[in-house]
Amino acid sequence: METQREPRTQTGVVTSKSGIKSIRVTMEYKVKHPKYGKYVRRRMKLAVHDEQDSCGVGDLVEIAECRPLSKTKSWRVVRVLQKAVAV
Repeated sequence: METQREPRTQTGVVTSKSGIKSIRVTMEYKVKHPKYGKYVRRRMKLAVHDEQDSCGVGDLVEIAECRPLSKTKSWRVVRVLQKAVAV
């Protein structure tokens, strides 16, 4: 019998709200260039499910991998780490 593994979790910044219960999160990470050795910034944009619809643009959120919820959404919001400052 297979045991369930812990879902992958990441942190990222909400870049847009794309409908009801849907947000776009940008994750930024650094990768070492194979030839030159310089660290290069990479960005990944993910469609994320926000069940409580509590996130706003600019919030720092923790997201976890889950079963596919739609064609592009297979991540969900675990919690909001830091709310964006209102201007």
